[in-house]
Amino acid sequence: MKQVVRVKVLADAQQLDAVVRTLAVCNDTATLVARIAHERRVFRRRDLRAITYATAREHGGLGAQVAQSVIRKVADSYTSLRANLRNGRYGPKGSRRRARVENLPIRFRPDAAQPFDDRCLSYADIVGSHNIAHRAAEDYRAQSTVPGAA
Repeated sequence: MKQVVRVKVLADAQQLDAVVRTLAVCNDTATLVARIAHERRVFRRRDLRAITYATAREHGGLGAQVAQSVIRKVADSYTSLRANLRNGRYGPKGSRRRARVENLPIRFRPDAAQPFDDRCLSYADIVGSHNIAHRAAEDYRAQSTVPGAA
């Protein structure tokens, strides 16, 4: 069973700087992956992963799960772009606006959102370092126990 846990991150200046730099590296890597996808005309997630995974890992020194999420973000962005083009969001075929959108790779802002999940996040507390999923499971079990039941 999955449990959603809302966590408020209280970071000092050094930790905040590390998060901002990590986010910028993720989005820079996403822009690189999008450029490769656009040049090679490969947009399906699995095919894109096959040609860009190693590059994504090496480019920013990203972990495996973060590299996968960057590739997934790029593939999903191209899926949305294709749908918008098909629905005429950027004008009719042959228009200058549509041609410009079709001929340029997707770019990601340095502060664009990046998904993180329990496989790539951990936090430290007074007791020590814990994986978020492990801690949430412990909290759930503690809440689920019935007093007096053995």
